[in-house]
Amino acid sequence: MDSVADTPRKSMLRQNLAEFWYYFSESKSAVVGLAFLAGIILMAIFADFIAPHDPTIQYRECLEHAPAWGEEKCNFIFGTDYAGRDMLSRIIYGTRLSLVAGGIVVLLCLSVGIVFGLLAGFFRGWVDTTIMRIMDTIMSVPGLLMALVLVAILGPGLLNAMIAISITYLPHFVRLTRSSYITESSKEYVIASKVAGAGRFRIMFITILPNCMAPLIVQGTLSFSTAILDTAALGFLGMGAQPPAPEWGTLIAENRDLMLSAPWTVTFPGLAILLAVLAINLMGDGLRDALDPKMKRS
Repeated sequence: MDSVADTPRKSMLRQNLAEFWYYFSESKSAVVGLAFLAGIILMAIFADFIAPHDPTIQYRECLEHAPAWGEEKCNFIFGTDYAGRDMLSRIIYGTRLSLVAGGIVVLLCLSVGIVFGLLAGFFRGWVDTTIMRIMDTIMSVPGLLMALVLVAILGPGLLNAMIAISITYLPHFVRLTRSSYITESSKEYVIASKVAGAGRFRIMFITILPNCMAPLIVQGTLSFSTAILDTAALGFLGMGAQPPAPEWGTLIAENRDLMLSAPWTVTFPGLAILLAVLAINLMGDGLRDALDPKMKRS
């Protein structure tokens, strides 16, 4: 009986996935962004096998060596930094740190933001007022400035930087969850679930939440790119990942004094940030078009 009941569900799931891919693939730039992001993720996972050198080894005979290929002594495609470390290897390993930082920020914001947004939308009254006023207070301060203040209190480091950035992004997820919940709570399927005797937590997390996930997924994807940017910004200011960690923003900070004498040491990490953020934003636009019913109709 269970297998017979699961057959329509699997068929509907395949149909929904096919419909999603149809609308997503309509945007060629979104497909390119997805493919490039998949390549970046694979590069981060297999950094130990892809990187030509250890990112921490210093080749003292090749300090600030320009990008070269085929030389017997200094064979570095992206050149070396002030300490003689291979820039290509450090950028590849930095991909792992930047993606992990962005992913953890989005997961924290999604998990905490969904809980607070559902509580504010369900209980309303003083609970809603208290939560939303706290979120408004956080939003009243510029995000990067608040992140700097929080990291200054918590102490420099990549973990503290991720916590600080998560706090600055949290109001967007809370407000979006709350508004989506209020919109869905007045629909007939929710009323039918209440009449059937469903408890408050079942209504919140099982009945309504799945229908609120589409805008949250899009918001999470776009926040992923801005989290990478803010992590790099904090690293550049010395408040994020600390040397010798090869985080992209830290790489630029380490070599900023060489901007004129050895420009490749800051150009290639900057290009890595640019391409990664661009790919994620392109994919986010495609997700918005595929998940938004209004965009489908247009």
